[in-house]
Amino acid sequence: MSSRLKGEIFTPLSKLKSISPTDEEILSQYRATGDQELFGNLFNTHMHLVYGLCLKYLKNRDDSQDAVMAIYEHTSLKLLTTEVQHFKSWLYMVSKNHCLMELRKKNPEVHADIFMESIEAVHLNDEKIELEKDLEALEACIEELKTEQKHCVKLFFLNKKSYNQIQEETGIDLNKVKSYIQNGKRNLKMCLESKNVRR
Repeated sequence: MSSRLKGEIFTPLSKLKSISPTDEEILSQYRATGDQELFGNLFNTHMHLVYGLCLKYLKNRDDSQDAVMAIYEHTSLKLLTTEVQHFKSWLYMVSKNHCLMELRKKNPEVHADIFMESIEAVHLNDEKIELEKDLEALEACIEELKTEQKHCVKLFFLNKKSYNQIQEETGIDLNKVKSYIQNGKRNLKMCLESKNVRR
């Protein structure tokens, strides 16, 4: 074998391109060792997303910074015993739920208005085990609604139709459209809570 060919085959490891571990691989190592530095480094890579989400909901820098710290503490403990398949998606949902709970503490009425927005995030989050159950519960609850409520709720939340678009598409009076959606939203909330879905 020529020296040139031998050199091409046996490339020194130091020259090989390093492959960064995935979030899930880091989490596996974190659960095995409890090394806070591992989790701290992982959280830092997504911290700008967490802070941006908190700022979007809380509208205040100080509150958002406090929320980021609280989310960090909560997730660092939770992940020692919980296996997560898609960390970024899971962290997004945990962060959003934290912000919703903070808003609810300050103003209980706000929570009802943004509840359905939180439910819609189920479709975006790919944390398979818990979210598939939530999605199944949501679909089941929608099917339990009265016919008019179910039709309007699907058009409004799933198809992103406006009140006026629903009125034009269904021929239902505009005030009734609004009533069906509001009542349907309230009934969905109660149904989901009865199934222990509290997002």
